[in-house]
Amino acid sequence: MSRSLFLILAAAGALALAGCSGKPSAVSPVGEADASPAAIAATHGDFGPPQGEPIHAVLTSPPHVPPPVNRNYPAKVIVELEVVEKEMPISEGVSYTFWTFGGTVPGSFIRVRQGDTVEFHLKNAPDSKMPHNIDLHGVTGPGGGAASSFTAPGHESRFTFKALNQGIYVYHCATAPVGMHIANGMYGLILVEPPEGLPKVDHEYYVMQGDFYTTGKYRQKGHQPFDMEKAIDEHPTYVLFNGREGALTGDNALTAKTNQTVRLFVGNGGPNLVSSFHVIGEIFDKVQPEGGTVAQHNVQTTLIPSGGAAMVEFHTDVPGSYVLVDHSIFRAFNKGALGILKVDGPEDKTIYSGKEVDSVYLGDRSEPNLKAVTTAATAHAAGTLTKAEQVAAGKQLFTGTCSVCHQANGEGLPNVFPPLAKSDFLAADPKRAMTIVTHGLSGKVTVNGHEYDSVMPPMSQLNDDEVANILTYVLNSWGNPGGQFSKEEVTKARAEAPAAAAPEH
Repeated sequence: MSRSLFLILAAAGALALAGCSGKPSAVSPVGEADASPAAIAATHGDFGPPQGEPIHAVLTSPPHVPPPVNRNYPAKVIVELEVVEKEMPISEGVSYTFWTFGGTVPGSFIRVRQGDTVEFHLKNAPDSKMPHNIDLHGVTGPGGGAASSFTAPGHESRFTFKALNQGIYVYHCATAPVGMHIANGMYGLILVEPPEGLPKVDHEYYVMQGDFYTTGKYRQKGHQPFDMEKAIDEHPTYVLFNGREGALTGDNALTAKTNQTVRLFVGNGGPNLVSSFHVIGEIFDKVQPEGGTVAQHNVQTTLIPSGGAAMVEFHTDVPGSYVLVDHSIFRAFNKGALGILKVDGPEDKTIYSGKEVDSVYLGDRSEPNLKAVTTAATAHAAGTLTKAEQVAAGKQLFTGTCSVCHQANGEGLPNVFPPLAKSDFLAADPKRAMTIVTHGLSGKVTVNGHEYDSVMPPMSQLNDDEVANILTYVLNSWGNPGGQFSKEEVTKARAEAPAAAAPEH
């Protein structure tokens, strides 16, 4: 059968199926006029044997993306990737032993062209404790390469595949127990460009969500082991972009300028949760859901399944901090799924007034970094924690947790939230503050001669060391009497039932 006849029959078959279903065809007929590699690429393509000398793939660590392929022919592309097991921070003052592709979570970004023949080399570092392999969702073949790449520590495996379908695809480890390997950070993205390449944009970034399961609670300091029971029950401690709380905030924020186009390759390694990906203050001009070739436009939030990916594009119009979140919103503000795109440039008040309050959405991540929190955690573990270190850490934490209500200067809001500055309420019984923060307070209180009738919910999302640091900062700021709280004192206060508040107290 000739190539032209095959294409005509294939298109006719697609139209016939659409007619049987009563729905319009999603596949345009392909005839002689458009029987080009680009047209065929919308479905499935081979494009012949590799041409030219073999090419070694450029691999990049997140959030960076390799440059476009810029080739008009299929090539043999050699990919060399090493599995590394290493301890790294998962949050400020918290470490975790990650299993990685290339030493990062997510793993190295891989970029090839549809029709390329990929020679994949997977190495497993000699000091690894586990065997590993790789399943690439962009591979056509049983296991996605997993059976061909099982690699013991200190060894290397090699297999070859043809990149038949364009798209953005997840890869992950598939060694048993598969869920544990993925939960420890073993996932990444491989982009198979269409033959004509992707439209040019000003910035491309690599963002990948994952859920993590530790024996300790969220932000509990020290080294935290993996918790299999939490993972099976699908109760993550952290939900993160790029493997660490703060990986895309402060000094690590993504950047752009106004009047530029940004493309995000957004993956979801899971292993359990789906992602409701949203950028606060932006509307996606174009989304290719699940990395497919059919695009949606003017999208607010896009769903990315576990083991899936999407390409999203938008234009930057006004400057400011644009917050990347999983819009299952407690994951953003209480489990870590939060990043920032910092856009610089001139304001355009015909589009937006220009007022920006970072602390409302960014919380403690509005600070350039949280290094003071790590310093305090390290000092506490060593038994050398000073009041000055607590004050510095508490100031950073206060910014996101408390300043929206009590204000950055501690003055509160008249008739709504009581002041913390020069507070006679705090001075009368400083230790009472621990009970209020850990157990909450409702009803009338009198502070500095003014009555307030509001609700202070228990700050159960804060760890005991965080409460101690915040309160130590408050006691030593804005004309308050000074003093110091310890983590152990807060733990005791949290365990005790709160005493009934006296009238007008």
